[in-house]
Amino acid sequence: MTETVTTAPAGVADAGARRRLAHVRWSDFSLVPVILVLMVIGFIVSPVFLTSDNLISVIQQSSELSLLVLGQALILICGRMDLSLESTIGIAPVIAMWLVLPSEGGRFAGLGLLPTWTAIPLCLLVGVAIGAVNGFLMLKLNVNGFIATLGMLTMLRGLHVGITEGKSITEVPESFRYLGKTDWLGAPAAVWICLTLFAVGGAALAWLRHGRALYAIGGNPEAARAAGIRVDRITWAVLAIGGLLAAFAGILYTGHYGSVAATQGNGWIFQVFAAAVIGGISLKGGRGTLFGALTGVLTLQLVVNVMTLGGVPALWNQFLNGAIIIVALVISRFASGEKQD
Repeated sequence: MTETVTTAPAGVADAGARRRLAHVRWSDFSLVPVILVLMVIGFIVSPVFLTSDNLISVIQQSSELSLLVLGQALILICGRMDLSLESTIGIAPVIAMWLVLPSEGGRFAGLGLLPTWTAIPLCLLVGVAIGAVNGFLMLKLNVNGFIATLGMLTMLRGLHVGITEGKSITEVPESFRYLGKTDWLGAPAAVWICLTLFAVGGAALAWLRHGRALYAIGGNPEAARAAGIRVDRITWAVLAIGGLLAAFAGILYTGHYGSVAATQGNGWIFQVFAAAVIGGISLKGGRGTLFGALTGVLTLQLVVNVMTLGGVPALWNQFLNGAIIIVALVISRFASGEKQD
């Protein structure tokens, strides 16, 4: 009797996840025509738009943001959110360099406790640790996820400023520079890395049992528990993966620009949510795919690029991101037929 009761909900949850995936995939292509229209507008605004240098610059700038969106998309699908990703992209490289760089011969007062080759593993470990702590606050202490990650964002930002004394770190390990500046097959390595991670994540969500479980958890965590899914364990792992991806984005961004700015990551969370929302990721959980999230990032970056080439001041970018979020939420609200809570 027990086996029958356990198996039935699992089948229902799995079938529901498949139906949800099938429903969302078509909507994910809705931004493709928008991207094509933006490219036409960009060419009309300036012939420079379709040059290889400009397009490579757009996708290079999209790569670091894309990793934050990838992490946030997984967390949102799981029914949670993490505001601290924008601080993780800055503090993870800072802590790694603090531990490996010596204090003499430079402005940054590092401890120099570990060899330089450990910088990247340390940076990634810091990201995982931040995500794990967020998971502990949410899942074990039952702290509201928004408040917990907002507090973490603020604390990490203060730690960043405290360690660096508000200055930029220009002594960047060579391993960071390689990943941020090298080209593979005519395109930045960061772009290939980003596309690979999105492909792996999309495949996991579509075909792996634990990946499909994210939709069940985000849609109805209690039903997911009844179906035998280890909700807390999977959610905790997803939060840790989100921190890992944010730290990796920090490595690519730091390597690309050759330094860690005191304000690195500030305000990025607005772009992250804008890209996720217009890409079809539901803020309520259980809906969306990574392809949609990726097209959301490209749409945002193309809009900014077209505005820049058109002579619109960059000061308007934040207004535009907010407007895009509101419009996308309104469209999603009426398109899905969801009732307001």
